[in-house]
Amino acid sequence: MFRGITSTTIDTKGRISIPTKHREEIDAACGGHLVVTVDIDRCLLLYPLPEWERVEAELLSLPNARKQVRRWHRLYLGYAKSCDVDAQSRLLLPNELREFAGLKKNVFLLGQGNKFELWDEQRWNENTQEWLDDEAASDDGESVLDRIIL
Repeated sequence: MFRGITSTTIDTKGRISIPTKHREEIDAACGGHLVVTVDIDRCLLLYPLPEWERVEAELLSLPNARKQVRRWHRLYLGYAKSCDVDAQSRLLLPNELREFAGLKKNVFLLGQGNKFELWDEQRWNENTQEWLDDEAASDDGESVLDRIIL
């Protein structure tokens, strides 16, 4: 289970160093074989290969006649790239994926349980503030978290 947020950088070759606290987890989950794809929020999603295969199968099981499903296929499946963690625990991020997510030098890697999200630092900070403001202004009477004891 991947948890926590880590600040890291992208080197001049487009690689990130996998944080020490996640190296063993990634190795155990997938032997360093990850699939990286895009997300509609303009970040990247990093899946261990077995988890990606499950997600991919679910996406492919959806009826392709629906326009929204075709769009999801184009984004999630179309941008998906197999990427292996190298011997120095670095992950090379394909240029087209870095461009899609607007990743510059400083990034945040967020554990999301079954996957990671990789965010440009500035975009993360802007979105976080927007999400907090939206939650504070929300008056719908029920939160998604109301059923969970935090």
